[in-house]
Amino acid sequence: MSQHQQLWTAVDDYFGGLLVEEDEALAAANVDSDAAGLPAHQVAPNQGKLLHLLARIHGARTILEIGTLGGYSTIWLARALPAGGRLVTLEVDEHCADVAAANIARAGLDEVVDIRRGRAVDLLPELKDQAPFDLVFIDADKPSNPEYLKWALELTRPGSVIIGDNVVRDGAVVDPDSAADPRVQGVRRFIELIAEHPRLTATALQTVGSKGYDGLVLALVTA
Repeated sequence: MSQHQQLWTAVDDYFGGLLVEEDEALAAANVDSDAAGLPAHQVAPNQGKLLHLLARIHGARTILEIGTLGGYSTIWLARALPAGGRLVTLEVDEHCADVAAANIARAGLDEVVDIRRGRAVDLLPELKDQAPFDLVFIDADKPSNPEYLKWALELTRPGSVIIGDNVVRDGAVVDPDSAADPRVQGVRRFIELIAEHPRLTATALQTVGSKGYDGLVLALVTA
C-alpha cells in the first residue's frame, strides 16, 4: 500500500469513526460478502452514508439501484426511505443476489427492497409501471452505463437525481485513447451523454479514500 493510500484510508477511518454509524447489519453485510467471495467493490462506509444523506435531503420515496452486489449500498439507501417508500435493485449475478437478499433481510428491509435478478438492460424496460423513481444509483458494469443512463431518463421525472459511481477510475477517464479498456470508454460516453443532454444538469467529483482514487457524477433531471 502506497503512502498516499495509507493516508487516505486513515482519514476515512478518522471521519468514519466520528460521523458514520455503521451498525451490526451493515458490518455483517461486508463480512458475509467477503466470506462469500464477492469482489470488494462495495462503497466505503462514508460513501454509503453520503448516498443515504443525499436520498434523505432529496426526500426520495422511490429509489432504483443498478448493481446490488452484496447489498451494502442498498441498505444505506433503503434506510433513507420514509414509511411506504420502496427501492428496486437489479443484480445479474445469482450468487451476489443471494448474498444481498440475506444481508437485506438481516437489516429488516426485505419488505422495502425488491431485488430483481437478471441483466439490467433486460430488466429496466419492465420497470415502467414502477416509475417515476426519485433517485437512481448506477453502480454496475461500466460499458453499459450509456444504456443505463437512457433508461434512467425514461424512468425518472423532473426533479429526480441520477448518481453514477466509479467514474474517475484512477484518472483513466481523461485518456481518450483508452480503447483497450471498455470500462473507461463506457464511463467517458456516459459523461459525454450527460453533458449533452438537454434534460440534465450535472457535476462530477474526484474522491480519495479507503477505496482508492475514484469519483462520482451527480445529475439533476430538469425537464
